[in-house]
Amino acid sequence: MKRRDFIIKSTKAGVALSLGATLIACVEKPKYPMIHRKQPIALCTWGFVNANLVAGKALDQGISALDAAIKGVAIEEENLKNTTVGKGGAPDREGNVTLDACIMDSNGDCGAVVCVENITNVAALARIVMEKTPHVMLAGSGAEELAYTYGFQKEQLLTESSNKAYQEWLETSEYKPIINIENHDTIGMLCMDQNGDIAGACTTSGLSYKMKGRVGDSPIIGAGLFIDNEIGGAAATGLGEEIMKNVGSFLIVELMRQGKSPQEACEEALKRITSKHEKLDHFQVAYIAMNKAGETGSYCIHPGFARMEYKNSINTRVASKAYLDV
Repeated sequence: MKRRDFIIKSTKAGVALSLGATLIACVEKPKYPMIHRKQPIALCTWGFVNANLVAGKALDQGISALDAAIKGVAIEEENLKNTTVGKGGAPDREGNVTLDACIMDSNGDCGAVVCVENITNVAALARIVMEKTPHVMLAGSGAEELAYTYGFQKEQLLTESSNKAYQEWLETSEYKPIINIENHDTIGMLCMDQNGDIAGACTTSGLSYKMKGRVGDSPIIGAGLFIDNEIGGAAATGLGEEIMKNVGSFLIVELMRQGKSPQEACEEALKRITSKHEKLDHFQVAYIAMNKAGETGSYCIHPGFARMEYKNSINTRVASKAYLDV
């Protein structure tokens, strides 16, 4: 072979090898990796159709899971007909409406407020605690003062109808939680956004005619709400005193970490409560859960609880399985 031909062929081979290596490198390490979008999911306790729909549509538009959850629960915080969440909620035994809430984002950060008066959107306020303070939880007047600092408006939370019901209650002063009261209770919401990130919010006015200063599970991270973005999330509703004893939402996420489905995890967490009580006819407890694969589940003690589920742009009411289902 002539020297000139050898050089030409060698050069061509070198270029081909170099080009091939470049192509392989491009395949293995793309400069702009493709982002795989997830199908958004919104999940909430009870039959809060509008709240879950608002959150779901917001997710479809590309907003974050935390933004969607706070936007969704705000619908019930502002719903005057809902006597157990936000403005219009039933007061305590002193006639004062106090609200509790917590939020948790996909980074594991969280915020909570308890015993807040005069502020309607306490889930949004819990976010302020998380993002603007060095704390996780603020209570009472301290939380209220923070709200005003960030532009929240002072409002009268006790509505005419709630006050009328309270005055009637004073005639007997009987304190007895009502199971599945008007199909309204705490709203706990879990959202998965288009990036596959999970976040949640939980907000309530607590038990009707509770003792002054009473706080239930709703604003307690791990009880009313817990998120681990590597695994999934869970939220609770019902009698907070029972939910707190077992740190139910945290337990569900840990059970999912061990390989249980959201449904199996909810059922196992509820067994931790039912196994300790011979008589379950005086209270309700219910859980909802979602994992990173987008699988969902729920379980409750008494029939009548349902979850709202927004998937594939369809908002569906899903009746929950119940421990005492007959």
